[in-house]
Amino acid sequence: MTMSPAVGRSRLNHYGPWVVGGGAALAAAIYEIAKHHSINRVDVVYFLVLVPTIILHEVSHGFVAYLCGDDTAKRARRLSLNPFRHVDPVGTVLLPIVLIASGHAAFGWAKPVPVDIGGLRRPRNQAVLVGLVGPATNFILALAAGFLLRGIISPYLFDYVDPSKWPLGDLILLLFGEVNVFVGIFNLIPIPPLDGSAVVERLLPQSMLASYYRIRPFTMLIVLGFVFLAPGALDGLFNHGLTYWSDIVF
Repeated sequence: MTMSPAVGRSRLNHYGPWVVGGGAALAAAIYEIAKHHSINRVDVVYFLVLVPTIILHEVSHGFVAYLCGDDTAKRARRLSLNPFRHVDPVGTVLLPIVLIASGHAAFGWAKPVPVDIGGLRRPRNQAVLVGLVGPATNFILALAAGFLLRGIISPYLFDYVDPSKWPLGDLILLLFGEVNVFVGIFNLIPIPPLDGSAVVERLLPQSMLASYYRIRPFTMLIVLGFVFLAPGALDGLFNHGLTYWSDIVF
């Protein structure tokens, strides 16, 4: 998950919801790990492919913003693929661990790449492009992984229910494709700070934007509540996306 581009020249440094969310994620992680107390090969690979997935998603926001005239992310050295520049303790570490340990589809987010909307050549229209390029990047990566996997597919790969027995390279491609599907779909949900909210912001009348921006920092709590209180609904959404992905590439 990523944050949509910042408003005006701010960088959305709103720590309150993140502190609350971090505490909740940490408590949930401890509980789930203690309850299930098992992490298998698939879980480890899943987590390892999730990190570059999130980073590529985030960097794409800053790169497109740069192409559109804003060099904020570049000056902040956030166009780098160095994971340590992007890792968010809650979104990149704790939340994925919670979801993996509890048997749900794992996803997450990195530290939001700073974007100065005012620095874009056509702020309102290009802000939508900057926001939606993250999910688009994930879907492109998912398709690439799927087609590459299909190119090397062997009979054992049809045992889709037990990928833990697959060779490591094939398993990485499979999970990389799945994770990109999950991250892309999740970010299209039109609730701030998810990327789908960029469309909502563009459709709002100019007169309503100021009020919208005032409540926007606190909607992260709604997102976290949705993740922890209704994981089944998200799983259903992800399963539909995974089915479409499988139908296209296999």
